[in-house]
This record gives sequence, structure tokens and C-alpha cells, in this order.
Amino acid sequence: MKYSDLVAVYAELEQTTKRLEKTAILASFLKKTQESDLDMVILLLQGKVFPSYDEAKLGVAAKLVIRAISTASGLTPAKLEQDWKKTGDLGLVAERMIHGKVQATLFSQELMVKKVFDNLKKLSSLSGAGTVDQKVKLLSELLTSAKPEEAKFIVRTVLEDLRVGIAEGTLRDSIVWAYLYQGNIEEKNQVENREDYKKVVEAVQEAYNATNDFATVAKAAKKGLPAVQDISISVGSPLQVMLAQKETTIDDAFSRVGRPAALEYKYDGFRMLIHKHEGKYALYTRRLENVTAQFPEVVNFIRDNVNGSNFIIDAEAVGFDAKTNQYLPFQHISQRIRRKYGILELAKKLPVELNVFDVLFLNGKSLIKEPFSKRRDTLAKIVTERPKKIILAHQLITGENKDAQKFFEAAIKAGNEGIMFKALDAPYKPGSRVGHMVKFKSAMETLDLVIVGAEWGEGKRKGWLTSFTLACKDEDEFKEIGKVGTGIKELEEEGLSFNELTETLKPYILSGKGKEVRIKPHVILEIKFEEIQASTSYGSGYALRFPRVLRERTMEKGLKDVSDLDLVKRLYAQQKKV
Repeated sequence: MKYSDLVAVYAELEQTTKRLEKTAILASFLKKTQESDLDMVILLLQGKVFPSYDEAKLGVAAKLVIRAISTASGLTPAKLEQDWKKTGDLGLVAERMIHGKVQATLFSQELMVKKVFDNLKKLSSLSGAGTVDQKVKLLSELLTSAKPEEAKFIVRTVLEDLRVGIAEGTLRDSIVWAYLYQGNIEEKNQVENREDYKKVVEAVQEAYNATNDFATVAKAAKKGLPAVQDISISVGSPLQVMLAQKETTIDDAFSRVGRPAALEYKYDGFRMLIHKHEGKYALYTRRLENVTAQFPEVVNFIRDNVNGSNFIIDAEAVGFDAKTNQYLPFQHISQRIRRKYGILELAKKLPVELNVFDVLFLNGKSLIKEPFSKRRDTLAKIVTERPKKIILAHQLITGENKDAQKFFEAAIKAGNEGIMFKALDAPYKPGSRVGHMVKFKSAMETLDLVIVGAEWGEGKRKGWLTSFTLACKDEDEFKEIGKVGTGIKELEEEGLSFNELTETLKPYILSGKGKEVRIKPHVILEIKFEEIQASTSYGSGYALRFPRVLRERTMEKGLKDVSDLDLVKRLYAQQKKV
């Protein structure tokens, strides 16, 4: 496929903000895409070269891109940086400079998708002396052959800032309309509530949650719905964890999952899906990050105490105080996820206990369609409990409110966040909040919001990012809901600091004008607030009164876990009733 064909689709998508129109554009394009190109095309449509679970990263900073544009255009880096500051988009800079490039191109050739994909993929594999020069060469080679608009999207892809508005739901629906649902795309609004359409969409979503790979799903969809429905989880391949909904009363929790239900402690740790495949072990977080190397003791716990030739188990790694055995908040052990060196020493300093609560796959067979009660019984048979190493999640089966209240109080006393309610007869639904399990906490509601902007500080905060712009999720978009600067410390030993947050955010800065910077959505903060107010100042239509940062949650949660606008609206409405 010619890269220009893909760029034409990018350009169409860029011209509309309407999800239905984007779906139609993508569906039409996917119908014409050959199967041999699907893997590359579907990743590039998402602005990626690697699947989300792949540890490989492009690792290209804006300064390197400027050097590549300079090499391809013959213009000085200083001139390019000046234009970048004006536009805030290096893609546009590349488009304009390539259009009017002053350096003659003798060996330009038409770009193919495979050439672009291969060159970009090589960027991540380079290391050692001369790496920067090699990366500049690979990128400038593409830009030299590129037409202006092609140059724009090559640069945006490299910087992981495609700006065409393709989110997971849009891509999913385009696969449905391209291969599985017969009818005109214009009819979508009329059919979204039809049961047959819902069934198809659910099947595609479930297939994606089991594989985290839309290309695999699209290839199956070309063969028909049965092929999509045959896709299931496989040991060794990362998948989405099942997610819980929230309830504010014990009665509501029971109403959601039924009586009796399985109640379990809600641990303040981080989820781990643990795979054993061909004698090897892999630990994945809910963000699909492989943290096997950071937790060697957990691998030992599993190897010594879980029976099975291959399996996938769902668990929570919880930090505890080695002296008191009291559970500790997630923040105490979060640094272990980022640490690359001194692993064994840190494991002794910040020990974890693995609390296992589900099994999804065992000895060559998927168990996700089995009822939870049966999966739990299976889990009890294969796990040997070793306190402060590996245990089964503390559980109580009851349908009585008073028993649930006592269990909740015991969970809080032990240092946990609250309790989970789980339906005994429910299957495991990767990636879904279907009400098969709910969480109950007594603490006041908080929001998990993503940083999309900030300002450079002045005075004693010079050199730090401050006044962080927060956004909630609204389907495929992030909409601003306010700014926060309270709850962040100036001294690192006191908690989450301005310096730590600045260093975390720097790789995600997309552009800047004056003191303000635009930031790629990635870093998630848990925000406490006094009140939600209606507001015309922010895209969400709401603003937070007296927001305060409680903690960073980027290691625990992904962008799909950002609090959505519907939750904001519900909380706003509840205030009016109080």
C-alpha cells in the first residue's frame, strides 16, 4: 500500500470531529485494505508502531526530529525551532518546510506503508555509540522522500501525537461496519440499540480485550462473526483485567451482584495478571506493562506455590510493613515498578504479598466462562498459601448486610481500601465493567483525572511544571475540568513533588507557548474536591472547587480508567439532592 493512501485517510479524519463520520471513513478504508497490510495499517491508524503491550518504544524526542527535518529540508534547526514555537506542532513545521525545501532531492521515491513502518520500527532497536545519528538518518530518509502532508504525519507518528481522533471505540466500530454488519454507515444511529448490532459490537470488544490487538480481530472479522467469537484468551499473551463498578451503599452493592455474594478485601496495591507459559513466568500490570524483572520474589512465590503446567491468575500485589505486617498504601511500593536497578535490595526494603483472587486459564483450558464460584474453588486447589508471600484473597460469602458491614470494618482495620462484592455465578469479562463485581469504600468520592496541560513555575518553583490542567474522559475525547496545584509538595521526601511530576511529564510535552505547555494524556492523578460546579470555562461543562492531589495513579491505571463525564454528571446531580 502507498503511504499516500493512508495519509489521505488521516487528512479526512482530521477534518471532522464527528465520531460517526470517522467511523465511516475508517470502515471504507479497511474494506479496501489487503490482509497483508492490516497489521501495519491498524497500528499506524492508532499512531503506533508497536502494540500497547509491547515494551519496545520509539524513544524519539522533539530535538532529534528537528535535526531530521533540518537534514531533509536544508533549513537550520534554529529556524525550525522558531516555527515550532509559533505553531506548537512539529508535524506542521515538517509539512511547510518539506513543501518549500531548499535542498535538492535526487533520490526521492514514492513512500510505501511498509517502508515507513520498517524505518520507524528500527528507531527503537538502535543503541550504543552513534545512535542519535542513526536515528536522524532513518527519519530524514523518510522525510526526504515524503510529500509535504506525508512528512506531517510521519513526524506526528514519531512523536506519538497523531491528532486525528481515532480512539478504541471508533476503531472497533469501524471493524464492525467494514466486515460484520451489513447496512449503510449512515444508519448507525438507528441500529446502535438493536440487539443484533449490540451482539456484534460486544463480540468485537471481547475479542480485543482478550488479545489487545485490533489487527487480529480485523482479520477474524473478515471471515465472519463466528471467527471473532472463537477468539479467546491465550496464556503468554497480555489481556485486559476485569474492572469493577462503584457503589456507595452495601444495599446497592448486593442489588448489583445478587445475594448471597462473595465479599473480598479491596487491597490498595496493584493488579497483576500472572502467566506461566512453557515453563516461563510473566507478570503484567493492568496497563499491560511487563514487570517480571522488578518483582523476582513474586515469580518465586508463584513457582513454589502454584500448581499447573500453564495458567493465568489474577492477583493484587500489596505492600506491607515488615515490622508490623500492616498493609501499606500503594504509593509506598509504586517506585518498584519504575526501578531498573537494585531490585533485590528494594524487594527487601519494600516487600509485597501476593493476594490471589481469580484464575482465568489452567492447563490448556480457558476458564473465563465458568462461574466465579467454580473458578475460586479451582484456585484454592492449585495455590498453597504462605502468609506474607502468597495467599488467597480474604473472602466471605454472605447475603446479610450486617455481615458485610463487619467484614468491611475488618478490611479497613487491616489497612485496606474497602471491600469487593462479586457475583457467584458470573463469568470473567476481560476489560469490562459489567457489574459482575463492585467496589465499596466509605471514603468520599474522588476522580481519576489525566493531565493535559501545565504552566512553568516562577520564583522558587522556577524549572518546575505547576498549575496542572486536568481532564475527564468523554467517549473518545478528554475534556478539561479544571486546574490543580494543591497537594503537590516542594520537597520530595514529603510526597509527590513538583520536581518528580515535572520529570515524569517532560517526555509527554507536545508543545509550548510562553509559560503554558500542552501535554499528551498519560499521567493520571487521583483528585479530591469539595464540590463540582457547572462551568463554561472548561470543555466538560464542569469545574472542580478546591481540587487537591491525593496521589499519582499512572502506574495503576490506563487512559481507559480515567473518570468519565457521566460520572462527573452523576456526582454533580447527587450534590443537588443533598
